[in-house]
Amino acid sequence: MGGEPVRRAGRGGRERVLVAASSLFARRGITATTMEDVAAEAPVSKRTLYAHFPTKEDLVLAQLDHLLGSGYTLLETLARADLPPRDRLLAMFAVRSRPDGVVGGCPFVNAAAEHPDPSGRVHAFAREQKLVMLALVTALVDELGVDAPELLAEQLVTLADGAASRAMVLDDPHYGRHARAAAETLLDHAPRRSRERSGPAGIG
Repeated sequence: MGGEPVRRAGRGGRERVLVAASSLFARRGITATTMEDVAAEAPVSKRTLYAHFPTKEDLVLAQLDHLLGSGYTLLETLARADLPPRDRLLAMFAVRSRPDGVVGGCPFVNAAAEHPDPSGRVHAFAREQKLVMLALVTALVDELGVDAPELLAEQLVTLADGAASRAMVLDDPHYGRHARAAAETLLDHAPRRSRERSGPAGIG
């Protein structure tokens, strides 16, 4: 049958495309997913799909941006003011399955791996989110009074990215417990600033 597919109640075409793209990219990868696949999954006509996203790169970028507001990434947890700094840091290691059950790993790492050109728009967007993550983690480590918080922050984000990648490869949403144990050891034994230097890093 031709014409526009029946719309699902409660969602516009653009949102359905983004949800479909997120699921397909996690299950199949970005490169292996065609625009036609996304249109069929949404479902929308190809005309509607290309009206919202003229190129696949536009769709990938919009899908990554959509994830930032979905609660699926770590950035929202790291920014939560209602949780103590240590709890937010350790929450990085609670690897979560997607609503469709896929253990997809970090979407920004995955996107950068499939768009390896550092000057490309997708790779640059992924890099920006990783730098935002590092800045948030550094600020939280600094709140804990750790001396040289930048060094510990780099170690923690490396552990978090590694845990997410291995959880994806092994299809094990519980894999993050290993990296969490290492993170707790690092946090417990990190040198603290003296009382005279207990303010934010670089002050006092």
